[in-house]
This record gives sequence, structure tokens and C-alpha cells, in this order.
Amino acid sequence: MTTKAPKAVRVPKAAYEHELSRLQAELVTMQQWVKVSGARIVVIFEGRDAAGKGSAIKRVTEYLNPRIARIVALPMPTDRERTQWYFQRYIEHLPAAGEIVLMDRSWYNRAGVERVMGYCTSDQYHRFLHQAPIFERMLVEEGILVVKYWFSVSDREQERRFRSRQKDPMRRWKLSETDVLSITKWVEYSRAKDDMFVHTDIPEAPWWVVESEDKRASRLNVISHLLSLVPYERTEPPKVHIPRRPKASDYERPPREEMNAVPDYAATLITAKTKAKGEPSPSTDHGSSPSQAL
Repeated sequence: MTTKAPKAVRVPKAAYEHELSRLQAELVTMQQWVKVSGARIVVIFEGRDAAGKGSAIKRVTEYLNPRIARIVALPMPTDRERTQWYFQRYIEHLPAAGEIVLMDRSWYNRAGVERVMGYCTSDQYHRFLHQAPIFERMLVEEGILVVKYWFSVSDREQERRFRSRQKDPMRRWKLSETDVLSITKWVEYSRAKDDMFVHTDIPEAPWWVVESEDKRASRLNVISHLLSLVPYERTEPPKVHIPRRPKASDYERPPREEMNAVPDYAATLITAKTKAKGEPSPSTDHGSSPSQAL
């Protein structure tokens, strides 16, 4: 059965890149406020495989300081972690003051893939549905802003993206056997998501659905929405004085030929291009510059 999704009108590339740049600049402004104010933010990215979670996270964090905005993408639990309280291994990744944590999948693995694939027991699953709202209310009461996004994509678009990954050697690693099984278990995942929303869509930490048929639109929408949820103010970072460089009168650089240099592969591309145009090859003597490369 093919699900009906809102017809996606692809955002023009030029408009997308212009608005993305503006929104990313606002994210940098928000980051400065988070640092100064000591705010703590958790942003959860969930959704079907190939729904665009990872690419959205990449655009959110592209210009942010990784010491402030951290991506958490946990591997499969170890044997020891399987014996812990389920939320325990996530707690250590929660933000301290002045930090933003973006979770590429989260504790909701239990309500999704673990439930559908039989990786947890029925008791563990129902205990999770009971405890997750309590856990999240505790985080909010502690002063942590919890934002939860569900990336929604149609079955046809998901399969198209899977096949695209299969043909692309740069993205083939993103395709796993578990991912492919989501095609045959589409209805099971749909039911699991619906049940998850019923139990965990709470006022303190509601679910926000991101329509992701058009990845460009979904990235702009999620960044814009996230900015609207954070009560940030424009805070100018402290000005940094850049001093004049003193003359190095008592230093002489050792001869270059005594060092192990990385071969200048890039120069071969320049040479090949100039030969194709019939132009003289550019000089590769970098020692004539008055600047000293140390």
C-alpha cells in the first residue's frame, strides 16, 4: 500500500542556498546566546530510514562550535549497557550549561526499530512508553529544553532514496540490511510510530512532524522552527584584538628539503588544466613569497 504524502514542490536551489545561509547565521547568533545564558537544549531527530535526519543535522551544525553543539549518534548497546536502566546511557550525553545536544536517533529506538525488529521484550517496550514521558518531564523541570522532530517521508520516496544510495559509492555505507527491511515492514513501523505518538506526545515535549519529501524544504523548515522555539537574544561575542606580528629577526626557517613534504598533488591538476588551455605552466616556487610559511 502506497501512502499519500503532501505533494512536494522542490525549493529552487538558489533560493534554498540563500535562505539556508541566513538561517545558519541565526543559528550562530543563537549559539552565542546559549553559551552566555547557560541554556541547555536537547534536539531529537527521529523518523524513518532515509527521511533526511542526518542531512538536516549536518546543516544545523555546519557553522556551530562543536564544543557547544554536539551530535550524539550512539552505536548498538554493549552487553553491559543492556543490563542498565534503559535511559542510563543517554543521560551522560545530556547537555551541561551552555550546550546544545542534537540526537541522531535517541531513546526512541525502543519504540521504533527495537519494537518492530523484536530487539526488546514486550515488557521492556511498554515500560518505555510509561517511563519516557516521565523522564522527559523531569528534563524539562530541570530547565532543559527538549525538542522532538519526526521526519516524515512516503514509501515511494524512501525506496527511491535507498536505490540512489545503493548506486552511489559515496553514500552506500548509509544503507544497511536493517534499513532495507523497513521497506517490507512499512506498516509495522507506521503502527509503532502512531503508538509512540499517543504515549509520548506530551505538552512539555511535543512531537513536531517535518514533511521531508523535499529535503531542501525540510532543512529550511526545521531550522526555522528550531530558532522559533529557542528564546534567544542577540548577544555580541567579545571583541578579540589581533596584535601586529613582530618581525622575526632572530629566526631562520630550516631548509625545506630537509623536511618530509606532502607531494603537491594539487599542482598536477593546475598543470593539466593550463596545458589543456595551451597556457604556460604556473610557477611552483613557493619560496619567493615575502610571507614565511612555518
